[in-house]
Amino acid sequence: MIATYDDRDGKIWMDGTLVDWRDAKVHVLTHALHYASSVFEGERCYNGKIFKSREHSARLLKSGELLDMPIPYTVDQIEEAKTAMLKANGWTDAYVRAVAFRGAGADMGVSAARNKVQMVIAGWEWGAYYGDAKMKGAKLGISKWKRPSPETIPSQAKAAGLYMICTMSKHEAEAKGFSDAMMFDYRGYVAEATGANMFFVKDGEVHTPKADCFLNGLTRQTVIQILKERGITVHERHIEANELEGFEECWLTGTAAECTPVSQIGDYNFEVGQLTRDITKTYEALVRA
Repeated sequence: MIATYDDRDGKIWMDGTLVDWRDAKVHVLTHALHYASSVFEGERCYNGKIFKSREHSARLLKSGELLDMPIPYTVDQIEEAKTAMLKANGWTDAYVRAVAFRGAGADMGVSAARNKVQMVIAGWEWGAYYGDAKMKGAKLGISKWKRPSPETIPSQAKAAGLYMICTMSKHEAEAKGFSDAMMFDYRGYVAEATGANMFFVKDGEVHTPKADCFLNGLTRQTVIQILKERGITVHERHIEANELEGFEECWLTGTAAECTPVSQIGDYNFEVGQLTRDITKTYEALVRA
């Protein structure tokens, strides 16, 4: 029987204290539950070390700042909390989820300035996000929902509210037998998958959508650096939908996805080619170094 995420053994760090897993609770009138006033980070711990841990902590604080929700902890304090949570659970390889949100308080409307910003850090042992796609390549549908304009919400914040259309898109894709969905942006350019950035290969060069209206992932930045250090040309640009037919390889990047090959997007097929395999192998070696 699969343990649900509300009924497990272990410890969760919550507002400065390690609490038993089942006791990590919030009130039903928590502001974030009603108005999505929440930001989060997803991180992976390999061999006892969280990859780019401080960068994740700094981005969490920045996300809070962008949403006018100052988080009452420093990067150092967040780092200490993550270490304490992992140690309390005895994990050296795990997925780490840090989330900050406006809790229940004096306000229960759109405004929530008087409500305390709370923070929770949890974790769990998690394998490959896309299962056996690491070998065969993930299959993606194409979402009808588009990434919104940065004029509607700060797109560089890792904000919970930005993921609702991702959940809807992924559900629709899974119902059709796909692993995930590719999303266009509000202008019709190729954007990303529901929780991962995208890369394409053509004639030995790499093309990746310009991250001007969606999150510029830390894994994305890492992979671009790897490619450039190898002397491979990387084009960060707007990609038209009709260009998908001409790409030879494709892969996804993200903390959860790591580097995952893609074999299909809608009616377009891609090979799990040599460059995709090389980058996947190099990334896996890097995070475990």
